[in-house]
Amino acid sequence: MDQGTVELSTIFNELWSLDVNRMTPVIDYTISIQVRNLFYQGIHTVQDQASQPLFSNVNESKLRNITTFSSFMTLLDNYERSTGVTEQVTTEELTEMDLFLDAVLETKVMKVCVTTSSVDCGMSLWPQRSPRRGSLLDSSGFEHVFVGETKSGTEIIGFHNWVQFYLQEKNQHLDYKGYKAREHDLPDQDDHVLNLQFSWHGVVKPVGSAFIGTSPEFEMAVFLMNTERSTTVVVNIDQCQMELVVIRHGRSLGTAYPKLLSSNSRHVRQHAH
Repeated sequence: MDQGTVELSTIFNELWSLDVNRMTPVIDYTISIQVRNLFYQGIHTVQDQASQPLFSNVNESKLRNITTFSSFMTLLDNYERSTGVTEQVTTEELTEMDLFLDAVLETKVMKVCVTTSSVDCGMSLWPQRSPRRGSLLDSSGFEHVFVGETKSGTEIIGFHNWVQFYLQEKNQHLDYKGYKAREHDLPDQDDHVLNLQFSWHGVVKPVGSAFIGTSPEFEMAVFLMNTERSTTVVVNIDQCQMELVVIRHGRSLGTAYPKLLSSNSRHVRQHAH
């Protein structure tokens, strides 16, 4: 790893340790990984290797009692699913955005982001807000990463958030098809990053990826820590080694997601030999 990567990895691990709102596997939620799915030959020829939902249980009362999660969930229904459809932003929705931002900026995770990053982490979520709210994630970046969109009715773009995944699955809009991994990298229910395949409103995402159980503030801080136009950095967090991909358009976030490289500390054991 180069020095910049080592520094980022150190900061990400600090953010991880500060993420007190993160949900605990088995205690706060249970996922059913089921079967590895390698099969994809286009939108109409997908084999469903998972007969059960990914989330077999989530403690929703805990989610709704944590301000950042509850205010985040109120935002999820404010977006049009199809790209190219202009959202009509109401005064109520602007208030919801501000409540979410205020909650996120109160967390230790985001305070570290603000003090260690050249990104003004509290200021760029939705540019139609006041200049003070200039650059955390613009509305299209937020929608792409955390909500998901469909393009031309045949492609899912973005959609990298586990809470949105759970809620859409619960409402039967989303069908988990199985996980994606190499044979020696089989995930388990304690992993906090997962590569997976799913369909949403009948459209297939051949391979997606998401943090599992992490708080909204952690994900936003991680995705905002680097201001480069395009960044791919390998970091070790928890038992996992992952690649964090961040692509920007000017000051706005285009996309951001984690990609699991190895789980169950396999990368640590490899270096030990």
